[in-house]
Amino acid sequence: MSGDQEVVVKVDKLWSVFRTAGRTAVIHKNLDLTVRAGELVSIVGGSGSGKTVLLRQILGLETPARGSVTVLGKPASQLGDVGAASRVGMLFQQGALFSAFNVLENVGFALRELKTLPEDLIRDVAMVKLQMVGLKPADAYKMPADLSGGMVKRVALARALIMDPPLLLLDEPTAGLDPDSADGFCELLRSLHQELRLTVVMVTHDLDTLMELSTRVVVLADRQVIVSGTVKDVVAHPHPFIHDFFLGGRGRRAMALLDEPLPSGEREG
Repeated sequence: MSGDQEVVVKVDKLWSVFRTAGRTAVIHKNLDLTVRAGELVSIVGGSGSGKTVLLRQILGLETPARGSVTVLGKPASQLGDVGAASRVGMLFQQGALFSAFNVLENVGFALRELKTLPEDLIRDVAMVKLQMVGLKPADAYKMPADLSGGMVKRVALARALIMDPPLLLLDEPTAGLDPDSADGFCELLRSLHQELRLTVVMVTHDLDTLMELSTRVVVLADRQVIVSGTVKDVVAHPHPFIHDFFLGGRGRRAMALLDEPLPSGEREG
């Protein structure tokens, strides 16, 4: 990605510190990350590396102990004040739909909260978003409990896109989906990324999703970003997590499907 592309997310010298039961845990220490317009950046890391914490800080839901997070030129902490949904869409891991609302009400929620638009316009916009994510008009009046896992993800995605935000955050977007549903959702994300010219930051542990979608991969370990680049760049970086994640049996199979050569000395046989 060219260095002259607009900076959408800028994380500078970030410290994430949590204090519980008299103990202090440092999750991130001097973490730096820049995401530019049009990228689809996948963040990977081991358990406890702070992947979801980082997403929540980009969204402005958590405040770093030190350092800064800037989104579209403004501090992430101000997102709530200027209308977060109009600037950043968020797809949570489990969809996080409101169980008491039907699909249409879930999708139109952010527009309804503005209290500035007539109900028929909110309905029309929500229906367009549902169509955009591959759902039918008849699905609009279903309750979340009646949806398959793949449909929940699509409804949650439609809700995240309701105000046409330039930045989309995804937390484990294909978690819990069967292979066919996961493949379909990846295809949907790829097409929306291209058609809407979205900038996407995605946390995932799923190698197939990462390989299918990423324009860049960022690895969190040792409390910071240890490497950022193409899959080939990342795999060439010597680190135990990278070796286990990308060069274990499943990683080798995923990379082989993309004809991605293994680093010297790591070939099977």
